[in-house]
Amino acid sequence: MKAARKVRELEKADYDALHKDYSESVDALERAIQVLKKQAYDRKHASFAQVAKLKTLNLIPAKAKRALDAFLQEDPDEGLAVSAPEAAGYEFQSHGIIEMLEKLLDKFVGERTGIEKEEMNAHHQFEMLVQDLTAQTEQATTDKGEKTESKAKKLQAKAEAEGELTDTTATRDEDKKYLDDLTATCDQKARDFESRQQLRAEEIVAVQKGARSMGQ
Repeated sequence: MKAARKVRELEKADYDALHKDYSESVDALERAIQVLKKQAYDRKHASFAQVAKLKTLNLIPAKAKRALDAFLQEDPDEGLAVSAPEAAGYEFQSHGIIEMLEKLLDKFVGERTGIEKEEMNAHHQFEMLVQDLTAQTEQATTDKGEKTESKAKKLQAKAEAEGELTDTTATRDEDKKYLDDLTATCDQKARDFESRQQLRAEEIVAVQKGARSMGQ
């Protein structure tokens, strides 16, 4: 996402600079053409500052700049030698220059429209890429959350199972101890009972012997 935004910023900066050049050139060409057409019949009062400005623009071809330079260096009183039409009075023939500038104007307008469409497409593609990357990021986050939750549940289940095992083991140990104690108690009582039985049997035998002796 970061790389895509960086590339887009560079593309947009290049587009803005180029679009600015085209717009300035289109505006300057329109002004120059307007000046030339308006003053074509008033050579004495002609002001060619707008025409001269064209020579400073980056997009104007070198060949066109040379033609403009030759046009501007012509002596106002001698007419122009740029185009073939004959001059008469104050009417000077700048048809060749105007035609050249109009062709450049059409060319620049078309090229500007072309880069505007390219910019729209580039922007659309960037937006689609951002949407796709955003969806992937959200899905990855969801998957990670689900895996983390699943892992947590497994750990919890393991802990509970281990806890239950510990409790079961403890209960078993307690039960075994109780059984051992009970068994020992029972064994002891059984031995005590046997001892008492034997003692009583011996007492009975002694009593019987004593009775016989008295009878004799």
